[in-house]
Amino acid sequence: MLIKKSFAGFTLVEMAIVLMIVGLLLGGLIPTISGQMERQHINETRKQMDEIQQALIGFAIINGRLPCPAKATLATGLASAGEEATTGNTCACVAGGGNTVADTSAIPCTGPTVTGVLPWVTLGIKETDAWERRYTYRVTRHFADQIAANTFGTGCTPSPAPTASSFALCSPGEMDVESADSGGTDVADNMPAIFLSHGKNGAGAYISNGTQLAVSTGDDEEENSDNDKNFVSHNITSDFDDLVIWLSPNTLINRMVTAGKLP
Repeated sequence: MLIKKSFAGFTLVEMAIVLMIVGLLLGGLIPTISGQMERQHINETRKQMDEIQQALIGFAIINGRLPCPAKATLATGLASAGEEATTGNTCACVAGGGNTVADTSAIPCTGPTVTGVLPWVTLGIKETDAWERRYTYRVTRHFADQIAANTFGTGCTPSPAPTASSFALCSPGEMDVESADSGGTDVADNMPAIFLSHGKNGAGAYISNGTQLAVSTGDDEEENSDNDKNFVSHNITSDFDDLVIWLSPNTLINRMVTAGKLP
């Protein structure tokens, strides 16, 4: 007696339909997963920035001043990488150009503000944000000078001068934050220090090998990468993803008073 065997399986047409359905499902999931990962990166970076803000205040309470920036172009692992760039009683800068860019040279900064990257080694923080880029950091110089430098900023002549702080109750910050580079409104004025993540696109950020990613041109992100005292902060859009944090003088001075460093 012969037994007839029956073979069940997919035809080529059925296989094609199944693959098409799987492809459509995956195509719908990928943007969702990508969006979730991006939100996770943003939340992780914002958490780090909260910790950085507290680290800066803690450094000021211990040392009587804010840290100077680190030289941005040093690769991780090299001597002085991640350490605040100082010389004598003040921050150290590149010669020329107003002496406002942090360097490991012995040339004192002469400009009112100094820019570089956050000194992650000095502060004991993570070097990079969630996208593996360093944080840009700019500080008002008289907030970062050693106490012995005894400079307090334009229009500030405390009497008596503080002996446990490099700045006084009347010391003005130098950085300003606007809602847009052109036609924006004031967000924060006269800030002692500002630091920022350059976000997903990383435009203008320095990476761990000491090189700088391409700087945006003609938009709000360019203002955050041009080494001046003006910054832009607003909600994330298709062409702006910088995350900007400024250190309020009121918060900083209040914490210094509470710690007995001022007046």
